[in-house]
Amino acid sequence: MRHRMSGRKLNRTKSHRRALFANMAVALLTHEQITTTVPKAKEMRRVVDKMITLGKRGDLHARRQAISFLRCEVAAKKLFDILGPRYSERSGGYTRVLKAGFRHGDCAPVAIVELVDRDVDAKGAADKARVEAERVAEDSMEDVA
Repeated sequence: MRHRMSGRKLNRTKSHRRALFANMAVALLTHEQITTTVPKAKEMRRVVDKMITLGKRGDLHARRQAISFLRCEVAAKKLFDILGPRYSERSGGYTRVLKAGFRHGDCAPVAIVELVDRDVDAKGAADKARVEAERVAEDSMEDVA
């Protein structure tokens, strides 16, 4: 019997699950929308909601707890500087899980996880900046030659 046992195991060890959710939380906080399977998405809601609650608290202890879990200072900075104030008036329910059909290869149910009131321009912003920097570097190399 599974009395008082919460969370899905997802056929992974504890350390693998922890790393999986940390990586997925960093991706969600960075891009504000990701695609994954439905069971992972439903479990990740718990993790991301706790992180945003830490971001709303905003004190040093909360910042250290978030960095300890996420292992990414850039995502933690965004969490405390942008997302915490954005959701300061909201008392929970920061994520939304939308079912998006089935994956082609193995017919696994797929879901889109996104932050409520998300910034549409945040998705792919780092890639756009990287591509623009590469283009500028190539142009400057052509001017030198």
